[in-house]
Amino acid sequence: MTAGPFWATTLRRWNAVCWVLYGLFTAVVAVFDRPGPAKVGTLALLGLLAGCYALVLRYRVLPHLYLGVLALSLSGLAYLRDGYAALFIVTLPHFWALARSWHASVAFSGLGAAGTLVGSTLRVGWSAAYVSSTITATLIVYAASVLIGVWVLRVVEESHERARVIAELEETQARLAAAYQRQGAADERERMARDIHDTLAQGLASIVVLAEAARSGLDPQHRSVRQLRSIEATARENLAEARDLVGADRRQPHPIADTLRRTLDRFTEDTRLTVVADLADVDLDQPTRIALLRCTQESLANVRKHARASTVSVTLAPAGAEVELEITDDGVGFAVDRAPGFGLDGMRKRLAELGGELTVTSSPGDGTRILAIVPAGGHA
Repeated sequence: MTAGPFWATTLRRWNAVCWVLYGLFTAVVAVFDRPGPAKVGTLALLGLLAGCYALVLRYRVLPHLYLGVLALSLSGLAYLRDGYAALFIVTLPHFWALARSWHASVAFSGLGAAGTLVGSTLRVGWSAAYVSSTITATLIVYAASVLIGVWVLRVVEESHERARVIAELEETQARLAAAYQRQGAADERERMARDIHDTLAQGLASIVVLAEAARSGLDPQHRSVRQLRSIEATARENLAEARDLVGADRRQPHPIADTLRRTLDRFTEDTRLTVVADLADVDLDQPTRIALLRCTQESLANVRKHARASTVSVTLAPAGAEVELEITDDGVGFAVDRAPGFGLDGMRKRLAELGGELTVTSSPGDGTRILAIVPAGGHA
C-alpha cells in the first residue's frame, strides 16, 4: 500500500520506536536474564525479527515474509517471556503499513494476535482470570487496530483519489488553455488575412494594373518602360508573397530556392550588378523561409544603397540540422560596430526568434559578408 507524506513520516517515527524497543529488549535479556533455553530462544527470535525487518527496510522486498515471521515471533516471545505480549501492540502499525492490501493486513494482524494468545496460554495455562484479562484485552486491541487501520486506509485512498482528480483537472485546464490559445491565434491569423487581402493585396493589384496601363501607352523603346516593368514585377512578387503569407500552412515545408532566385533576378535587373547564386533546394517551414527571405532582401537593399559593389554572391546550403545563408559583396564595406539604422538588428532578432544567429563581417574597403544560420526545422 502506498502512503502519503504524512503517513510516511509517521511510519518512519514508528520504525525508530521499534528499533529502540528491539534493541532495549535484546539488551535487557542479554544483561539480566539467567543463562538457559529461554534466554537463547528469546535472543534468537529478537535477532530473527530484527534481521527480517532490516531486510524489508533496506531492499523493500518480501514484506509478507517479515509479517509472517513477526506473527510467529510474537507467539514465541509470548511463550518464553512474561510481558512480551505487549510487543504485539507496538508492532501493529507494521501489519497495516507493510501489507499489500487491507485483507492481508487483517489476516497477518489476526495471526499475530492469535499467536500472542497461544503463546501466552501455553506459558500461563488456561484460567478464568487469564480469559478475563489477557485474551479480552488482546481481542479488544486487535478489533480496534482493524477499525483504525481500515479508516486510515480509506483516508489515504481518498487523498490519493483527490490528488488524481486534481491532477486530471489541471491537465484538462492546460489543454483547454492551449486550445483557446490556438483558436485565438487562428482567429487573429484569419483577421490579418482579411486585412491584408482588403488593403495590401488590393493595393498591390492596383499597382500592377496601373503599371501595365502606363506601359501600354508608351513606346516600347521609351526609357521608362523598363522601370514600369520593374514596378509591375515587384508588385506581382509582393502580391504573391502576401497571399502565400496568409494562406500557407506555417508548419508545412516549402522550397525556398525559387523564391530567392526571383528576388535575385529582380535585383540583377534593377541594379545591373553581377550576381552569383548557389542555392540548394531546401524545404523549410514558413517562418524560416520568411526569415531567410527577409535577410536576403535587407542585405540586397544595403548593397544597393551603400556598398557600391560590382559583384554579389549568395549561397544557400544545408549544414547538418541547420541551414546557412551567406551573402557577400565586393563593395566598400563598413565598420560593423558603427553601422547605422535598424536593418542588421532586425535581422538578428528575427533569426533569434527561430533559434538562429546572424554574423556580419566587414571593414572599410574590404566588402561585406552576411552569414545567417537557422535551424532547418525553424521555430516549433
